[in-house]
Amino acid sequence: MKYEELTEIVKNSDNIVFLGGAGVSTESNIPDFRSEDGLYKAKTKYGYSPETLISRSFFDRNTEMFYDYYKNNLIYLDAKPNKAHYALAELEKMGKLKAVVTQNIDGLHQLAGSKKVYEIHGSVHRNYCMKCHKFYTSEDIIKMEGVPYCQCGGIIKPDVVLYEEGLDDEVWSGAYSAIRNADVLIVGGTSLVVYPAAGLVGIYKGNDLVLINKSETAYDVRAKLAIHESIGQVLSTVVDNLKQYAE
Repeated sequence: MKYEELTEIVKNSDNIVFLGGAGVSTESNIPDFRSEDGLYKAKTKYGYSPETLISRSFFDRNTEMFYDYYKNNLIYLDAKPNKAHYALAELEKMGKLKAVVTQNIDGLHQLAGSKKVYEIHGSVHRNYCMKCHKFYTSEDIIKMEGVPYCQCGGIIKPDVVLYEEGLDDEVWSGAYSAIRNADVLIVGGTSLVVYPAAGLVGIYKGNDLVLINKSETAYDVRAKLAIHESIGQVLSTVVDNLKQYAE
């Protein structure tokens, strides 16, 4: 029944925005480093929480350990887009979805074909020398042992928003505007506890808030529809339903 209700909401709108979190990528076998398991692994191996390990101050003072953690826990070059990524790209092609706002840094939305993507926490696929600003890919970073250095001698830093760093103004402004002006906001794969991303839900002024997450969130009571199932399964079913309507 909820699938039909969501299909109807999507069918009647051409101004939908999707706000996604780690749960979108876990279906591509990218673990959530904030999970209990991720927290345990970080504390056991490194003696610090993930939030400390990928903070700006830790990057500056303990760059070698930062990169050891970062390369082993945040870069997944073999990861492939899943049903959710492809369904969102399809909804954009249909003229339904106006933008994807993601907290993920894996680039899988673009790999699946999405064009308008606001990566509010940056991307592992963009890396720049802090001295001369030369660009490096994530493959380049993985190939370099220890701390990656540029040919000019500068340290290379991932274009990922670390804890203690501010968000990119242009990206945040675009995401804010898209959500504020959306008719439908679909939130998926996030428990909505990480700020400032979670605060974006409060910006939405429409009546059609949809939450898709395997566990309940504090925002479920505000949603028009809350579905606690696999996000890939839900979105791909909705796309299939829409295609049947079009036939």
